[in-house]
Amino acid sequence: MKLLKKDHDEVKRLLRELDETTERAEVTRTEGFEELKSKLDVHETIEEEILYPALKEHAKTKAITLEAYEEHHVVDMLMAELGDTPVTDDTWAAKLTVAKENLEHHIEEEEDTMFKQARQVMDDDELDAVGDRMAARREELLKVQS
Repeated sequence: MKLLKKDHDEVKRLLRELDETTERAEVTRTEGFEELKSKLDVHETIEEEILYPALKEHAKTKAITLEAYEEHHVVDMLMAELGDTPVTDDTWAAKLTVAKENLEHHIEEEEDTMFKQARQVMDDDELDAVGDRMAARREELLKVQS
């Protein structure tokens, strides 16, 4: 879970930085958005391929896992809209605000509820194995992006 928490902190930092920009910061917005999108793509992939399937097997974590898949879907739609909107457009900042609120809610729910429940349904060895698999997959995905 440490890997995911680190990703969450990085995503929140990028969102804060983007939120503080204006329409005139076209390059900063464009580069910041691309970095955010790249980090989210890797993060979502490791969660959806490794963590969520492991949690979905347990009755106690099934509902929150299904909700997390749906939250990822909403974030994907918001990110696609942001990507289709010029960063100089008046609506870009409003769309970013909505995406930021959704992402912050999702992160909070994962950290405050899902991760705690994961520790209840999996022992330390299972959590370590999931963490190792996520770290390895993350490295594969980062190599593909480079």
